[in-house]
Amino acid sequence: MSTTAAVELLAGASPMGELELRIAVRGEKSVAVHQFHRGALRILRPHYLDDSGQVCYVVVNPGGAYLGADLYVIDVEVADGARLLLTTQAATKIYRTPDSFAEQRMRLRLGEGSQLELAPDQLIAYRGASYRQNTHITLHPTSSLAISEVITPGWSPDGASFRYDELRLRTEIRVESGGRSGLLALDNLLIRPPTHDVTGMGFMEGFSHMGSLIVVDRRVNQALADELHVLTGGLEAYTGVSLTATVDGISGLVLRSLSNSTEELNRLLGACSALLRQRWHGTAPLDLRKY
Repeated sequence: MSTTAAVELLAGASPMGELELRIAVRGEKSVAVHQFHRGALRILRPHYLDDSGQVCYVVVNPGGAYLGADLYVIDVEVADGARLLLTTQAATKIYRTPDSFAEQRMRLRLGEGSQLELAPDQLIAYRGASYRQNTHITLHPTSSLAISEVITPGWSPDGASFRYDELRLRTEIRVESGGRSGLLALDNLLIRPPTHDVTGMGFMEGFSHMGSLIVVDRRVNQALADELHVLTGGLEAYTGVSLTATVDGISGLVLRSLSNSTEELNRLLGACSALLRQRWHGTAPLDLRKY
């Protein structure tokens, strides 16, 4: 099927799973004031990991994997002053997609003084998989955002790596205030393994796994980027950090790390997250204990 035909197929498709979640402050805690799910997406009951008032929700896909032409739509709003940690119950698995790519569309909206941490388990792409992830984020200049993600190739019967076809992850971040909207960052990640040897230099520098961390906050600056670079330097991964533009006084950074181990990337992203949580929000490192 051609790319154009695949896009047309998904454009008219009904979502395989839909999820809506709106978080607001009630008393001293953040709570869900609106929840909706349909199809192959669910959300578990809320958890409070500490006394900060931040609520933790876990997204579940009972089907266990994304298949060809599957479309998943997630819409999350964190109202003024609210704090949300959103994670997944298990890894997101992309199996063979012979008819069309699988797609996830996510819209995130952050109000004044709100905080969102998005920390899903790893994305695993198996042989013959093609996947697109489109994330659109709007936030206030006083919002705080942290998104972490790990991408890993799935097991292949012949033992070869990178048997998936293509991964496209697009994240657009806009700052909205006083009726104005400004583009803070547009992050496009395309991984398309070549059909020949993919284990050497020139394609992910010989590594098999990738980790990403996107942070947006008024306290992001070059000193923080340098500190994160030093923090990650002692781990078995190749890491780079870039700053975004500044819009209405708020900036962001994008950290990318290459490794051959999911555990090592989780350790690296966890160390970065722990630094930010303690320094900015006075909370302990994440310990989600899913398994």
